[in-house]
Amino acid sequence: MKKKVIALSLSLIYSSLISLSTPMIAHADTKIAETKITKVKASELSLEQLYRSKSYMGKTANQLKFSDDARFLAYVWNPYGEEGSDLYLHDASTGKTTRITSPSVMKNYDAPEDWDRFEKKLLQKEKEINERQAKAEAQAAYLRGEKVDLLQWERAAIEEIKRELADKKARDAAKKAEKDAEAAKEKLAVAAMKANKASDANSDKKESNEVKQDNKQENKTVKLDEAKKTEVDKELWELRDELKKKLAKEKLKNTDLYPGVENLIWANKAQELIFQYRGDLFRLQAQSGQIERLTKTDKVERIVAYTADDNGYLYMDERRIYEAHFNQGKLRQLNPELIHADDAEKKYSLNSTILSEDKQWMAIIANASIGEPGRTPPSRQVEIMNYNDRFATAKKVNREVSDDKRNVPASALYIRKVSDESMRQPSPVFTNDGGDVWFEMSRVAFSKDGSQYTFSTWEREKELLRIYHGSTADNTKPKVVFERRGNVGHEVVDVVSPQFTPDGKQLIAVLDELGFRQPFVIDTNNGSATPILKGNFEAHRILSFTADSKEMFVLANRDDFAAMNVFRVNLATGEMTALGEQGDFHRTTTVAENAQRLASVAGQWSKRPELKLFDLTSNKASIKTLTDSHDPQWNAVHLLQPERFNFTNRHGDKIEAYVFKPQNWSSSDNRPAIVYTYGGPLGDRHIIETDSFQPTAYLFGMYMAAKHGYVTVAVDPRGHSNYGRRFSGANWEQVGKPQTEDLEDLAKYMQKKLGVDGKRIGLNGWSFGGFQTQYTMYTSPDVFAAGIAGAGPTEWENYNSWYSGRTIGKVDRSKPNLRRYSLLPLTVGLKKPLMLVHGMLDPNVLYQDTVNVYRALLENGKESLVDLFLDPDGEHGMGGAVKPKAWHKKYESFFLQHLGKAK
Repeated sequence: MKKKVIALSLSLIYSSLISLSTPMIAHADTKIAETKITKVKASELSLEQLYRSKSYMGKTANQLKFSDDARFLAYVWNPYGEEGSDLYLHDASTGKTTRITSPSVMKNYDAPEDWDRFEKKLLQKEKEINERQAKAEAQAAYLRGEKVDLLQWERAAIEEIKRELADKKARDAAKKAEKDAEAAKEKLAVAAMKANKASDANSDKKESNEVKQDNKQENKTVKLDEAKKTEVDKELWELRDELKKKLAKEKLKNTDLYPGVENLIWANKAQELIFQYRGDLFRLQAQSGQIERLTKTDKVERIVAYTADDNGYLYMDERRIYEAHFNQGKLRQLNPELIHADDAEKKYSLNSTILSEDKQWMAIIANASIGEPGRTPPSRQVEIMNYNDRFATAKKVNREVSDDKRNVPASALYIRKVSDESMRQPSPVFTNDGGDVWFEMSRVAFSKDGSQYTFSTWEREKELLRIYHGSTADNTKPKVVFERRGNVGHEVVDVVSPQFTPDGKQLIAVLDELGFRQPFVIDTNNGSATPILKGNFEAHRILSFTADSKEMFVLANRDDFAAMNVFRVNLATGEMTALGEQGDFHRTTTVAENAQRLASVAGQWSKRPELKLFDLTSNKASIKTLTDSHDPQWNAVHLLQPERFNFTNRHGDKIEAYVFKPQNWSSSDNRPAIVYTYGGPLGDRHIIETDSFQPTAYLFGMYMAAKHGYVTVAVDPRGHSNYGRRFSGANWEQVGKPQTEDLEDLAKYMQKKLGVDGKRIGLNGWSFGGFQTQYTMYTSPDVFAAGIAGAGPTEWENYNSWYSGRTIGKVDRSKPNLRRYSLLPLTVGLKKPLMLVHGMLDPNVLYQDTVNVYRALLENGKESLVDLFLDPDGEHGMGGAVKPKAWHKKYESFFLQHLGKAK
């Protein structure tokens, strides 16, 4: 009966969340029913509300892909509160959105045992979230002096453990009794057999009675033993140990909950697609909604593309690509393993394969074995201590630091015709010897007709950037059509992405020739690079081109460094037309093949990001919002929005920032203030972004302004990405110095313009910002009155070389020369209170960095100034024993203690 009740409740949960029972349900564009939202009073706003256990933020739509004719937009998403991400189709001709998959649909393709686990774990997750929130609120009430039972959850858990132990004991006793009965029965049978053979009837009777007596005595002993066990209950500390083991065993994993759809590919012309679900492939007819299962194996298959004629599909397992047909059983491996002569100097094996758009050519990237075949040489490993058990244990994590010798495998590029059935494999068109070098190679891109290919390489030690151009037909080595040695920018190598216009006549690549990452036309004859755009802004992501090769679509922050808009660009003139709304930041974006429609996840502080569909068939794009992803209750606690501002530093650079101003603020106030900074390169990100609700910069900043009357500022000093090379390269061989100058200039600006008491400004940062906070507190000790540094890399010699060697300074693999940027010698300069925060299981910035700087501070007599706040189970983003509410509550008390209250 109990199982039926659970199943029914789960069915109700899913039906209330999903309301689906058939594979294809049409519905209007997703809207959450409007509810009246009452704003929380600023004086009553709590961190428990702001950092509640269940986030206000919902899922972001992804896998945005148009059908060939742009009629259908497919995307993967789910409304707020639902597990997994399901497949949706929006039909532009009818304006209707259809949900294709759901738990009630996809459970028909899974084993019942899988859904037993999904449903059980869903209940567990909901229970954990609710209990965590209830505990946080109860603890807050307790600290206010209210009468609260803080042990009620533990008592309930202990009682459940007792029941489970009792049930287990009963099951074990029943099994033992069954075995004992079988054993006794066997003894009687043996005795009876002996009795039949014996001639003395009296003797037989005596023996049988003896067996029965032995059996009775044994059963009596068992009962006594069971009674004795029942008399001994586990003590409370033992039950707590049992509870700890249970929680560790039942800890939620990613595979425990319904995942939804992982990927999808449209047919070339037909209105159908193939999607992935739990490693299997499914075919969907867009108009009818009919789903057909294509694979059912214990391997993970990934969809690559449809065949050129749409009569089959290409998929891959870990490395190999296969061609399958819908109407026949033929299966062909397209990229067979490479064959080598016994005396071959290098024996290459497949690493990855890229297909041309016309499915006629493939680029095979192969790596040679180093040392023993099939074995990768061991890399450096560092130990991370775990204090969760009775005695500390250590786990090892891979780490490559700047003075490690590199073991880059030799690599080769093969260009091969897909239809080639011969056993003779082509020679590689490009090779790299690998070894103790830093070598990177971009993805190979084909022209639309498959006749050309291109890629780029970056050799860090030589500071050498190259772009190659080759012809698929002749199988000769590609030509270097662009080369720059030095002066290419530290943050350009990941975004070069050379590609062809659809007509194959122009080669476009993103370069940093003029101080900002923008697209250039590469002349394949003379190697010149001609800029397409004009202006000082970042436009490092090319989305697509129009079919006539006259225009392209890019993401750029031309009009606002804090936003990222979609622009339509005339390739001949460089003229740019903004398509999105002013102030929106566009993340996941795709353009239809015919350039008639565009889909993008975009938003800003006033309206959280949602999936938007742009109709580009008229002069002014019409925009339709397709999703409603977030909990509307967010509006109850979203009491303030930040104001953007910028200031000019001592070098003439414009520094972007935002500020939360408390109610009744005046420029003549003398308020305490907090500054949040990051300060380091983030690839294609920074902190001041119009859709970023960063937990400390935004949420905590809003809280301190609304609740305590602080002025709170988030700032992007030099060092950040997406402001051009002058910013992203500012750290090079002077890490921390330019940011500190900008923070000093900010402090002066805040006193003049933002009503701030210059003697009561706090500084805060995480990761690189944790390093930056410390550097500033040590080297400019009179500017900030207190600082909080979270998970900061204090010794760059210990950090990952892929980052430090590209953004901090040149490395020497014969010695740890990045040690010259260590913070340890600078700790002598600390004058004001500093709190160091770290997760002790952090595999990114090692906890030892904080231990070492803490030791240095103690050795320099700073014990009265420094505090440690640690998460014993936390990693780089904490989240172990210390959740976001907890560490921001610590921040609150620290700043109130050292900066005081606002008058």
